[in-house]
Amino acid sequence: MTNQAIDKQLLIFDFDGTLIDSVPDLADATNIMLSQLDMPTYPLQTIEKWVGNGARKLVERALSGSVEVNDNLALADVEAAEQLFFDAYGAHDTSKTVAYPDVDSGLKQLKDAGFTLALVTNKPIRFVPHILAGMGWSSLFDIVLGGDSLPQKKPDAAPLLHVCDTLNVEPNSALMIGDSINDILAGKNAGIETVGLSYGYNYGKDIRDSQPNQVFDSFAELLTWLFKEKTDTIN
Repeated sequence: MTNQAIDKQLLIFDFDGTLIDSVPDLADATNIMLSQLDMPTYPLQTIEKWVGNGARKLVERALSGSVEVNDNLALADVEAAEQLFFDAYGAHDTSKTVAYPDVDSGLKQLKDAGFTLALVTNKPIRFVPHILAGMGWSSLFDIVLGGDSLPQKKPDAAPLLHVCDTLNVEPNSALMIGDSINDILAGKNAGIETVGLSYGYNYGKDIRDSQPNQVFDSFAELLTWLFKEKTDTIN
């Protein structure tokens, strides 16, 4: 991991597993879907390991009962199940979704300190504004992309490069901050330095295995580092 001083203007955040713990609500919607299909349901601890690649992959994993997707799943069955999942999640009040410790105050501190904040998630965009509004974060992000906002999603570089281009920020002036290998790969593919957070969803694997530029075990540690680096750079 690198330790040199940085001068980053743009902070690109992942959403689920990085800023919010949404697994309880995602698990509820997944199990409603499975129940409607007369299939076995699963505990939160199992479903947690299936989150991170977007809704379609979560549905495929749920239908397979494993993080490894069954190659024999029929497209029509997956699409029908995905619609059930969307209906269940859309009807859910998402009251179990909460911000991780220090995220709410931390995002506001970063915004006040002059950082530009962006959100790039693989969650379908239709579900994002409601959660942002509920958290009181709608005004914090200059741009928000969902997993279906572009033809490509993380780990493809396209969403991150789109953010940089839209905000007129060079990739070397940005950081990608997330909890999963998809976030780290997206950053590497885009030529953007990466920060891994170890507390989120990464299919049961240590985020350090993905070799981000930095790793922190809490959002508070990330904040301390960002403000220290900003001060060191200014000085």
